Amino acid sequence: MRVLLFGPPGVGKGTQAKMLSEQLGVPHISTGDMLRAAAAGGTDLGKRAKAIMDSGKLVPDEIMIGIVREVLASGRAAGGFILDGFPRTLPQAKALSRIFEELGIREFKVIDISADDEEIIRRLSSRLVCPKDGRIYNTETDGLAPGDACPECGTPLIQRDDDRAETVRERLKVYHSTTEPVIHYYRASGVVLSVDGTGSIDVVNREIKLMLQDSHPV
Repeated sequence: MRVLLFGPPGVGKGTQAKMLSEQLGVPHISTGDMLRAAAAGGTDLGKRAKAIMDSGKLVPDEIMIGIVREVLASGRAAGGFILDGFPRTLPQAKALSRIFEELGIREFKVIDISADDEEIIRRLSSRLVCPKDGRIYNTETDGLAPGDACPECGTPLIQRDDDRAETVRERLKVYHSTTEPVIHYYRASGVVLSVDGTGSIDVVNREIKLMLQDSHPV
């Protein structure tokens, strides 16, 4: 089972990746995990990536692609994988196609979880976080507001800068301009399965699993 997972920020992609990883018995491989593992492993690419990350800069495609190649060629990914957060751009997608060709990976599926921009903005801008334990709450369903005490530990809740409506709009603009062309690239190959991400977590998860079963992936 080889799956590339796509979706705008706030659509629940990370949650679905973790659930599918457990349900399908394949590793969830995210860009963050790959970079941390490479840095900790002390490989040449990992050392270069760590130096760049420590300076606060973005890891360039050349290094990121090399790290992805290392991970997919390793035993960890031999039985399948859920790749989350890569590719984000068209050049990355074309590089991944070359990696797949090198490794003999011919069968895979792209899951595109979608939701309307306004729904994404509503979801993220209503999210509150406890800065002490990382618990997430919702202004709508939990009846809480920024500055209210965390129900678990009493720490004042905050709204992350990334979750403010104006910031979310900018994040969505970047997603539409850089990542949506990647989905079109894969759609031309007939490997994209589109899922409505506005349902509950369980409903979206069930839809993804049914689509994967119907598509008979290897």
